[in-house]
Amino acid sequence: MTEKPLPPDELASRLTEVFDLVGPLYRRVQRKVEQAAPLEGVSAGVRAVLDLLRARGPMTVPQMGRAQSLSRQFVQRMVHDAESRGWVETVPNPAHRRSSLVRLTDGGRTVIAAVTTREHALLRQVGGDLTDAQVTACVHVLGRMLALFDDVDVD
Repeated sequence: MTEKPLPPDELASRLTEVFDLVGPLYRRVQRKVEQAAPLEGVSAGVRAVLDLLRARGPMTVPQMGRAQSLSRQFVQRMVHDAESRGWVETVPNPAHRRSSLVRLTDGGRTVIAAVTTREHALLRQVGGDLTDAQVTACVHVLGRMLALFDDVDVD
């Protein structure tokens, strides 16, 4: 038996419950990343840049900003920080001369691998006998909520 979709008012109330959890979860995860920063020297912002480049390959700062819903200025500061540590480098962009590509260095790949390995070990501790279907449903709901705000300009 399939469940019927919620009526809009009821759906809005239930999605508010999701927002009430996502905000504190996001802030706690950011603090946890920052607490672990002395291990690799990676701030939450730099970690986000490194992980994005690991996943998608070389990108411009504006592309990274759009992908993460962050301002170009903030992403640029994170790129400068990562570049000063030798984790990223800028290279000419064959598609656009004025906007260089940012790419991971070997050092950056090593650092983001260490960070994500540590995070994976931490996330293995999540209990509750969660099923694949439950996680899939959660990702589906959060994806729909994110799509609703695709038009929000961060600059």
